Amino acid sequence: MTHFDRNRRPRRAIASLSGALSCAIVICMAACGDSGTNDPDSNPDPDPDPDPESPIVPVTGEWYRPGVAVTWQWQLLGTINTAYDVDLYDIDLFDTSETLITELQAAGKRVICYFSAGSFEDFRPDAASFPSQVLGTPLDDFPNERWLDIRSPNVLTIMEARLDMAVAKGCDGVEPDNMDGFDNNSGFSLTSADQLAFNRTIANEAHERRLSVGLKNDLDQVSDLIAFFDFQVNEQCHEFEECAKLDAFITAGKPVFNAEYESVLVSDAAARAQLCQAALARNFRTLILPFDLDDSFRLSCDS
Repeated sequence: MTHFDRNRRPRRAIASLSGALSCAIVICMAACGDSGTNDPDSNPDPDPDPDPESPIVPVTGEWYRPGVAVTWQWQLLGTINTAYDVDLYDIDLFDTSETLITELQAAGKRVICYFSAGSFEDFRPDAASFPSQVLGTPLDDFPNERWLDIRSPNVLTIMEARLDMAVAKGCDGVEPDNMDGFDNNSGFSLTSADQLAFNRTIANEAHERRLSVGLKNDLDQVSDLIAFFDFQVNEQCHEFEECAKLDAFITAGKPVFNAEYESVLVSDAAARAQLCQAALARNFRTLILPFDLDDSFRLSCDS
């Protein structure tokens, strides 16, 4: 997560447990997995352009489009627990091997690959690719991460290379994080229009590669971005009473993958039941997880 106002907590810093990876960035023109044409969770019909005045319009085509009932697991740290009976795994792009992605897909699961699109992480193997002038202020509490100047062509080029990596590894889709630097103390004079242009471009670049793509948080721009994204990954909308902003995804037939972190939800079964009742009424796929996303525990409203 990326907001630091009174309603949100900073996104976790993802330490690379496997050390620096010498990842070969391969430009791959083939689609990840199947196109989704015969997938009951796929919807090949393109969305209409939500903003006729925008020069950026949604890419059309066929790629994996998860349905609103798709179940998920989200783990970014530690050895991935592959034992969950879910439809989709959301795991780290850099720290996950192609072999593990193939194994999950062979077990009938889709794989979404996480990376940060809006922040610099000094522990990533491509960290030296970022020019110093695109590095902004550190993220609160995470001095090894800095906001990026998303207006820079250099930043876009690096993110395109990461999308190529996702294709080369066989990911079905991607979760680009930190997509709301305009609403934070980034160190740059980023505007809402800058953010919309960047987010739409990242989504289109993913779709050009036949990758599904999710909008991470950025609740205030949902109406302007929903046509470009296939799903929403949300943190703490129940805790901060923001879930209504995401109902548009469900109305559009796109899932909301929601994570909540309050400790009371782990210890208090009644509080958990109340939360899950509200989540299921909205048709959200809600998990109660550790903030570090290390699989130290997992509670699901779908089970």
